[in-house]
Amino acid sequence: MLTYETWDNKIREFNSDNPTKGALDVLKWAYETYGDELVYACSFGIEGSVLVDLVSQVKPDAQVVFLDTQLHFQETYDVIEAAKNRYPPLRIKLKTPDLTLEEQARKHGEGLWKVNSNLCCSIRKIIPLEEELGGVKAWLSGLRREQSPTRQNTQFINKDERFQSIKICPLIHWTWKDIWRYAHKHNLPYNILHDNGYPSIGCEPCTQAAINSDDLRSGRWSGTGKLECGLHEG
Repeated sequence: MLTYETWDNKIREFNSDNPTKGALDVLKWAYETYGDELVYACSFGIEGSVLVDLVSQVKPDAQVVFLDTQLHFQETYDVIEAAKNRYPPLRIKLKTPDLTLEEQARKHGEGLWKVNSNLCCSIRKIIPLEEELGGVKAWLSGLRREQSPTRQNTQFINKDERFQSIKICPLIHWTWKDIWRYAHKHNLPYNILHDNGYPSIGCEPCTQAAINSDDLRSGRWSGTGKLECGLHEG
């Protein structure tokens, strides 16, 4: 079993100079190492569509969890259904928070995401993922280094202090063009909001079309100074 002390050597073994820039090699190693103790936390944006397809080639019945905040765009739910139809062996789970939106409103007030988005993200995303990762040893993420300054140092294998786990990121070397080239070549289902100026898609109240074309995440929590929901901090 890989330990934190030995993963640097393992990372150097992965060849990023191949058609999937190391992604398939990383996935094969990850599922050989962790098997069913590895879960893919997928947001079902375009990176998610690509990574789901790659995962299905390595482990057709992989565990995939979507953090269903109950605030997502209908287009996001549509692409999840398309993925279920295309990859029926995958175990795709929609994980909902303990609090319904109505219960959250009674406890914290209407539109919590407007007044305290960090608390809202904690209730509806972070705590649910903690619950999902509590029974596994590692998780997959579609993070890419190109996405934002906060992700530029992401490695194939990362010590995740936030969730006390190992976070594996097979797509770190992929560019935005790489992602779309693969998606079109393989005719993957994807969120149609991407065609309307939404390169990064989260919850509907906190997501709008990108304001800065050079910043793929500039439509997330726009005007608040917030860069991440908390899932990838630490």
